[in-house]
Amino acid sequence: MKIVGVTSCSTGIAHTYMAAEGIKKAAKKLGYKSKIETQGSIGTEDKLSEKDIADADLIIISSDVSIAGKERFDGLDKVYKTGSEPFIVDADNTLKSAFESIEEH
Repeated sequence: MKIVGVTSCSTGIAHTYMAAEGIKKAAKKLGYKSKIETQGSIGTEDKLSEKDIADADLIIISSDVSIAGKERFDGLDKVYKTGSEPFIVDADNTLKSAFESIEEH
């Protein structure tokens, strides 16, 4: 399984990177590969390619603000959207909820 995602917060500092780290750790615990794009105060890091998005089993948008390039995910049924806090507070259970949510589609 491969998880990709985008994280961003209103100031683009702490929560952006904390949410990204939470997703990565939770994915690793489950034996999944992950790549998380951060849109922070220093710009976009680890930008997702079209191939990254196409190959993903789950796409997570963990953001408190509108993300740049959101049209890349239009029409995809494997996208889970949430704020940054759930992946900071309880990434393991939030990731499980994300998988359950896309399975319902």
